[in-house]
Amino acid sequence: MSGTGARRGPAARQAAVAELVLAEGSATAAELAERFGVSLMTIHRDLDELERQGVVRKSRGGVTAQPSGVFESNVQYRLKTMRPQKAALAERAMRRMEPGMAILLDDSTSTLEIARRLSLGEITPLTVVTNFLEAINLLAGRRGIHLMALGGDYDRLHSSFLGVSCVEAVGQLRVDVGFVSTSGVHGGYAYHQEQHIVSVKRAMLDVAARNVLLADHTKLGRVALHRVAPLSRFDLLLVDDGASAEALRDLDEHKVRYEVCATGLREGDDHAGVA
Repeated sequence: MSGTGARRGPAARQAAVAELVLAEGSATAAELAERFGVSLMTIHRDLDELERQGVVRKSRGGVTAQPSGVFESNVQYRLKTMRPQKAALAERAMRRMEPGMAILLDDSTSTLEIARRLSLGEITPLTVVTNFLEAINLLAGRRGIHLMALGGDYDRLHSSFLGVSCVEAVGQLRVDVGFVSTSGVHGGYAYHQEQHIVSVKRAMLDVAARNVLLADHTKLGRVALHRVAPLSRFDLLLVDDGASAEALRDLDEHKVRYEVCATGLREGDDHAGVA
């Protein structure tokens, strides 16, 4: 690919850089400069622009698409990560639904796996409420699914609708079960990096008769800038079987009701913890 970056325009090159970093998770500036055939100064300008857009974040000597305590990964990166684990959580979440229910899905890629299963018509009739454009596109027009799309300000980095309008729209509803995910779970609390997303998730917790938290094992023991809610706000936490014994002990110590879901990636049966 050397030399091709110099011949393409900045916007096209930046899109290609973003695609590469989102696919590989991280890269150094030197690697990117060599791969795209441009100078380090040029690649740093590209990375500055991608960071400004919120696609990636710069670190010393390079760039990453991976999350931090103050930065949530771009939705395109999150869509590619932990798919077997998220699928296992979604499969277990389906047991919490019955025909005729109204359910709510947040804008997480974990609950998107629930939408994928619902699009197959496994449980109908069902009312599904969501602010996630990816889920809306999956479920629109599906027989037996009454889809309610929550409006608000469209955030392209998260592919969802957020803001005051979304919070107000959520507040007008009442659903049987809400399925949400957060960026971190630690010390009896759920965490997320971004305040405008936290406000929507909190509103969702308030309108559901029961709440289920989906958290793949990489989220256990992790914190972020904002506390979303104490884990006592959730009736159940679903986690995959990659969770460490230490992480599960933390849940037990905080009297969290949880179920561990088998991914098929390791030996062992499902098990649960109920305080």
